[in-house]
Amino acid sequence: MNKKYDKKPEFERFVPDGDDRERAVCTACGFIDYQNPKIVVGSVATWQDKILLCRRAIEPREGYWTLPAGYLEIGEDAEAGAIREAYEEATARIKIDRLLAVYSVPRISQVQLIYRARLISSDIAAGPESSEVALVNLDDAPWSDIAFPTVDWALRHYDETKGRSDFAPFSNPQDGI
Repeated sequence: MNKKYDKKPEFERFVPDGDDRERAVCTACGFIDYQNPKIVVGSVATWQDKILLCRRAIEPREGYWTLPAGYLEIGEDAEAGAIREAYEEATARIKIDRLLAVYSVPRISQVQLIYRARLISSDIAAGPESSEVALVNLDDAPWSDIAFPTVDWALRHYDETKGRSDFAPFSNPQDGI
């Protein structure tokens, strides 16, 4: 047996050699426990001229409206994750068009990949994390009840791309978080 791995792991925080920030490092084996941001995937999914919105049935921001989105799973392709989230939250079947935006939310350690997508059918229903789902015209969106700044950004960025296929993915607005 290797004596180096016989000890119970104990972590200390310090800057490892070759790094530039403090990390949790195992004193028994030298393993560095990197804490990295979570990746959120979602979509602005449309049926004709209407956008799919989900009213949150869970915290944070229970009762507020959002896009179908959630955490990317280990080993999952980002587009597949956005498709899964649309189904989980709204039983919506979608086809991804293209990447709409990449948002950075460092205060909660998230990177969000939001896609532009089309619903394959208008058959939608609330999943376990949604209390209600709706197809709404952008002009009639419940702007004062939008759950997160990134949802607001994505809806406005989607509006800028209607009828276009030649745009670069958006990022945080200048006055964003």
